[in-house]
Amino acid sequence: MIIDNVSYPGGRHCETTALGALLHHAGVEISEPMLFGLGEGLGFVYWDAKYLDFPFLGGRVKPMAITRTAADRLGLTLHVQQTASPSKAWQNVATALGEGLPVGLQLDSYHLDHFTEKVHFGGHFVAMYGYDDDHAHLVDTAQQGGAVRTSLASLERARNERGPMTARNLSYTVTVPDTRPDLAAAVRTSIAGNAQAFLNPPIANLGHRGIGKAARQVTRWLDRSSDPARDLPLTGTLMERGGTGGALFRAMYRDFLAECAAIVDDDDLRLGHQLYAEIVPLWTEVSRLITDAGLTGDREFLTRASVILSELADRERRAMQVLAGTHSGSSRTR
Repeated sequence: MIIDNVSYPGGRHCETTALGALLHHAGVEISEPMLFGLGEGLGFVYWDAKYLDFPFLGGRVKPMAITRTAADRLGLTLHVQQTASPSKAWQNVATALGEGLPVGLQLDSYHLDHFTEKVHFGGHFVAMYGYDDDHAHLVDTAQQGGAVRTSLASLERARNERGPMTARNLSYTVTVPDTRPDLAAAVRTSIAGNAQAFLNPPIANLGHRGIGKAARQVTRWLDRSSDPARDLPLTGTLMERGGTGGALFRAMYRDFLAECAAIVDDDDLRLGHQLYAEIVPLWTEVSRLITDAGLTGDREFLTRASVILSELADRERRAMQVLAGTHSGSSRTR
């Protein structure tokens, strides 16, 4: 059972890759940065707890929030199912596939056959477009191989896992409306909404306040880790390529703002894009410094990372204050 025309080449982030694949099959072509921005995806979280081996840094909003918000902005019908029963979970997927609809899945990437880094992460997303007697056929990010397979047994374990950020056996499909939404209005609403959430976090671990907290805590990471040569380079890699912490997601948001500038005529939007273009390389430098600290054991790298993170907290607050003003004004479609 294989559905044709399900792909999303070059996807960099799992949730937007999965949503993009579902939309591609439905005949809707939207760039990954546009999906990320319409989903109000940019965020930050610094989280440390006794049950964690090492602090968690996240550069985006919580799992599934991007999909739900982007679907609302685009007028999509999003059908979400979740169950504690693995057999019912499989039936939900098989029924949708039998109707010709690819299915988005949230699962724990630790169990997937194509993942070489065996780390539990319950907020991973794939699009499933078929299966045979032994394997599920999936669309994942380009970094994870794009069109991949995993055994049906591993898929069941991944979907049914418990723990942080998991959503047991969650699956979803999308259908598109006959008419297209006003994209200029949609991007204005999404930019303003993302800015307000980032500027007004409910706790100090989130948004620009979370970046400030990371700046204060990062200097202690060599002592915080039981294996700095493992934990710090892994964190640095995830920040740059996986999005944890910032670099990847800031680059996506920069590209989203660039696309919006061709739709919405707004000086605040253009300035916000310029500011995020300046912010992105600073996150890349932070990830490099954290990696070097782990490889060398030299605390000076973390001291330098802390200084840049403090600057980033201020720069991102300023950028979002500028973008918060894009909700009203003139627009154009080129």
